[in-house]
Amino acid sequence: MAEAYIVEAVRAPVGRRGGGLAGAHPADLGAHALTALMDRAKVDPAAVEDVVFGCVDTVGPQAGDIARTCWLAAGLPEEVPGVTVDRQCGSSQQAVHFAAQAVLSGTSDLVVAGGVQSMSQIPISYAMIAGEQLGFTQGPFAGSKGWVRRYGDGEVSQFNGAEMIARDWDLSREDMEAFAYESHQRAIRAIDEGRFAREIVPFEGVEHDEGPRRDTSLEKMAGLKTLVDGGRLTAAVSSQISDNSAALLIASERAVKDHGLTPRARIHHISARGEDPIRMLSAPIPATAHALKKTGMTIGDIDAVEINEAFASVVLAWLKETGADPAIVNPNGGAIALGHPLGATGARLMTTLLHELERTGGRYGLQTMCEGGGQANVTIIERL
Repeated sequence: MAEAYIVEAVRAPVGRRGGGLAGAHPADLGAHALTALMDRAKVDPAAVEDVVFGCVDTVGPQAGDIARTCWLAAGLPEEVPGVTVDRQCGSSQQAVHFAAQAVLSGTSDLVVAGGVQSMSQIPISYAMIAGEQLGFTQGPFAGSKGWVRRYGDGEVSQFNGAEMIARDWDLSREDMEAFAYESHQRAIRAIDEGRFAREIVPFEGVEHDEGPRRDTSLEKMAGLKTLVDGGRLTAAVSSQISDNSAALLIASERAVKDHGLTPRARIHHISARGEDPIRMLSAPIPATAHALKKTGMTIGDIDAVEINEAFASVVLAWLKETGADPAIVNPNGGAIALGHPLGATGARLMTTLLHELERTGGRYGLQTMCEGGGQANVTIIERL
């Protein structure tokens, strides 16, 4: 049976909005990860058959197929093409899936997957409001008779979805703030212990992830206003707006042999599932159940988990449903502390997951994340 291997995985530090990476052109930010990837993999860049990058809100400097632009900005061979993927927050996790599928199908042997996002330059959901100057003033769903007939004309937003999850799983504000505080503590510990040192390549003078707040406390969190009147969520239990890029090299068995590569992990499973697009962010629950059933595994077989902390409610509901050990879930902090650079987050999580398995000697790692439209990807990798 064909196999798809992760040969190398690197990332830039995650920059805070308006922070050290805010002025970098997205093409240069993405090029940084690609250059580091090629340098570390020590493979002829001309042997790469495609570059698949995730990016959301592809307007302005992120428009025009940013995957291709990043590769060219890195000074890499013109004959190598690139394609940009948008599965909302799961874009670069889907990029890894597409790369793996190309390798598993035998149509490609060496594919780069990754993602880039500059949220400092392009505000979140900007693509949804960019049509206002063309007369589209009510967002992407308004005006669709089919959508309204099926889902009504109510609010469709990640904030509404996160509040619905908190309500449906009976998660208190205090529960979520305790989780958020722990995310910061884990991220600070990971930075101080140098856990991210091997996966991060400094850029623009930034050496470490900028998001974790050393001065945060439960008392400070308790003093914040909720995002909506009568709600349970605050900014403290939400992911941070960030800038980042990450890249992985996916190879076939033939490529491993032909180029003398040493695989670090095998991609054991890839899948994606959908659920209620109004609640939107709960899809990792059925998606994880689907992946485990397909593989014949249980959550107890998993040694490390990276699930995107879009909001604390997302992860806490997932923990309740799966019964996973909280100690192995986001052990180095998550997006509440480290940031959520939309189209780059999936590749960032996979890079961190691989390095965590190597650090601890774990065998299987699972990655999942909620995505716009009520979707979720799941990837299971096996450390080699």
